[in-house]
Amino acid sequence: MSALQTALLGIPLLWMLKRVFFSYLWQDLKFFFRAAVYGRKLDKELQRCPYFGMVDIFLKQVSIRPDQTFIFYQDQSYTYKEIDLKSNQAAWALQQYAKLTKGDCVGIFMSNEPSYVWLWLALAKLGCPMACLNYNIRSKSFLHCFKCSGAKVLIAAPELKKAVEEVLPALAEEGVLVFYLSRDSATDGVHSLLDKVEAASEEPVPRSLRSDLTAKSPALYIYTSGTTGLPKAAVINQARLLISSSISTLAGVTCKDVLYIPLPLYHSAGLMIGVRGCIQQGATCVIRNKFSASQFWNDCRKYKVTAFQYIGEILRYVCNTPKKDNDKDHCVRIGVGNGLRPDVWKEFIHRFGDMKLCEFYAATEGNAFFLNYSGKEGAIGRCNMFMKFVRPFELIKYNVEKDEPVRDASGHCIRVPRGETGLLISKITIINPFAGYVGDESQTEKKRLRNVFEKGDLYFNSGDLLMFDKEGFAYFQDRIGDTFRWKGENVATTEVADIVGMTDFIDEANVYGVPVPYHEGRIGMVSIKLKEGQSFNGEKLYKQVSEYLPTYARPRFVRIQDTMEVTGTYKQRKVELVKEGFNPLTIKDPLYFLDDSIERYKPMDSMIYNAILEKRLKL
Repeated sequence: MSALQTALLGIPLLWMLKRVFFSYLWQDLKFFFRAAVYGRKLDKELQRCPYFGMVDIFLKQVSIRPDQTFIFYQDQSYTYKEIDLKSNQAAWALQQYAKLTKGDCVGIFMSNEPSYVWLWLALAKLGCPMACLNYNIRSKSFLHCFKCSGAKVLIAAPELKKAVEEVLPALAEEGVLVFYLSRDSATDGVHSLLDKVEAASEEPVPRSLRSDLTAKSPALYIYTSGTTGLPKAAVINQARLLISSSISTLAGVTCKDVLYIPLPLYHSAGLMIGVRGCIQQGATCVIRNKFSASQFWNDCRKYKVTAFQYIGEILRYVCNTPKKDNDKDHCVRIGVGNGLRPDVWKEFIHRFGDMKLCEFYAATEGNAFFLNYSGKEGAIGRCNMFMKFVRPFELIKYNVEKDEPVRDASGHCIRVPRGETGLLISKITIINPFAGYVGDESQTEKKRLRNVFEKGDLYFNSGDLLMFDKEGFAYFQDRIGDTFRWKGENVATTEVADIVGMTDFIDEANVYGVPVPYHEGRIGMVSIKLKEGQSFNGEKLYKQVSEYLPTYARPRFVRIQDTMEVTGTYKQRKVELVKEGFNPLTIKDPLYFLDDSIERYKPMDSMIYNAILEKRLKL
């Protein structure tokens, strides 16, 4: 047999071996190459002197496409040039009336609207970081989030007047300057800002005001709930803000796309991946004030949307809307998001047409990133060996009961094999840093794992349990510690327990999340112990949680126990409570259900339980 014949016979064999053992090799190589090229481009921008940041990229887009629509909002549209001029006005007004200088932090307390974007750009032009306050927070949480950012100026939407007035005395004591984004103010001690912006100059803001920023200078503070109770302010420095566009870019968003953003802009997904991603590419974004499942496709048709952002819960809501003849009548080609269950994925594609759904994994403050570029249903990404070489990560054994990694006799962590669930950790390096949280260094230290596989190494503790299958696809399993996720929001059980425990008839409260069929995440439940001689008051508890907690954090179920089980280190036990759930047929303790229609917690019975299982009762 000739050498040529041998080679020709070997080609099918090599092809078969590739399909069997390296079926995703080409995809992995292609994605790594794209990521490397894009990373190199961003790295060059990071090295420019004076520093070249997000604002410079925006101004570049203004020069290239001044008349292209940058933002659609309701029945209005705003070009890149219009947003640029408005941000100039805001910058001059803030410099004059708030006396802002480089490095001064400003808290923004607003819902989604175009002003959120031009205020952000205005602050960035002045070299000022922005604290993105969740508009659902109130009272104690509000003050905590604002104070830990170090901000001395607060800009709030006038519709949040009640929440502002609640904390105004405390802000006044700290000398905080408060503005409503309106033309007048009905609150003593609060100034109007919109009238001052409209009267300000549209002249460009000199680059010299921000020229000495560095890659490590803070750009944003975005809040994330953890095991500490109150939200933590993750530091988003200029470098991280610059590379945050990677997800939408690598997912395939281009300058020709119209990106629909129904997610809150105080989240990293909406602001950094969504708006920031559009700025990077010169794309158009559609800002939705508040997500509406019934209007999702109407909006997509109205604005000729070609791409959208999502969390799994959003697409499930969309799938639950009544079917229509025009369900597949749209221009959408791509969706970018996370938390999408395989069954919802299949239903969404089957009903609304074939489009690319790009699941990703990333945390606001974390240094690990996965993208499901292969389109595998249910996966959050792949264990790309080329990417892993540049940004090392591992899954390690974790003791959920003890809430700590499992270590061997030498004190080192133990890697888990494929097919088993483990805690995701990612090595902290110069090119893969972890900036931490502002304020309390102890919270930053809690996220660092030291001496993991060898003495002196350092890893970021993601707090997420993942699993890699035999093909290398990653699947999200659960959160560790005292945090669960509901309605796309992280809920810190310690914070909720503190609020519930303030009710006068409750002696002790243990908050946890329980899974609900057909729903993503876990819904809040609290086990309480009553004070001696006290009885349960459903109206009083409802008033307490509705006054201090956003809707997604309010416990939907209450369980009354005579005693609270604790571990040897006096930590409340949650694992068994989570397993037992909220079934009144198997739980002997009294159970109660939060009923918003009557504004109270009422006794939980089998009728309520069955209505939830049969999806007749909306949670």
